[in-house]
Amino acid sequence: MLYIVATPIGNLQDISLRAIEVLKQVDLIAAEDTRHSKKLLEHYGIQTPLTSFHEHNEQTKQKHLLDQLLAGKSIALISDAGTPLINDPGYHLVKTVRAAGVQVLPVPGACAFVAALSAAGLPSDRFSFHGFLSVKSIARKRYLTQLINAEETLIFYESPHRILACLQDMSEVFGGERVVVVARELTKAYETIRGDTLDNLLPWMCSDSNQQRGEFVVLVQGNPSVQAQAFQQALKVYDILKQELPMKQAVKLAAEIAGAKKNELYRYVLA
Repeated sequence: MLYIVATPIGNLQDISLRAIEVLKQVDLIAAEDTRHSKKLLEHYGIQTPLTSFHEHNEQTKQKHLLDQLLAGKSIALISDAGTPLINDPGYHLVKTVRAAGVQVLPVPGACAFVAALSAAGLPSDRFSFHGFLSVKSIARKRYLTQLINAEETLIFYESPHRILACLQDMSEVFGGERVVVVARELTKAYETIRGDTLDNLLPWMCSDSNQQRGEFVVLVQGNPSVQAQAFQQALKVYDILKQELPMKQAVKLAAEIAGAKKNELYRYVLA
């Protein structure tokens, strides 16, 4: 079978006991960067053979790995850090392996954007992950423009070379009052999680070059104006429906019609 094994995103202790056991027991480990992964394996005394599997050889290497699986071997797929396939290669392999009738088992663990979301203090009941934005500002702003009215928390990955340009584009598209949380070097020695309006966040980051280094998760608060408009519209609809329907049913229908959150409307009506 093929195991999809999550590995630490920084601190080597952030690995599960099951992951260590699986990595020791499989016949082969397919790693994004064998030199990088060898450090983790040596740390835990794992001597399983390694083979490279990355975005440049994914199409050619997957046949070899599938042949090994069909021959009865077990393989663990790992990325450089975190959960494989989350902004990393592996989708085509998993699809091919499943189509061939081979079992695919996840071994869950660390994931950078989930870790950042849990500590960001932004709404986490609804969010969307968008990976890395375009390296070009025009394309980046065009993509962000499509998300202006998104109500959910927006999550992106960004590199140290583009973090300032990315935040500047966000300020231009979303407005300087939009709240953004930047999580840098999660679980590592210089971990930083900073949240503020873009008007305040950009000067702070520009004033300290150390805050421009490392790997970034950028979380953007959903458009509060859209949520407020939907809530106000739901109240108007509720005022009409309550004349003919029981309260709970009127609240449910009003929220659905206006695209508002039912629980928030229900609490407001009760109050």
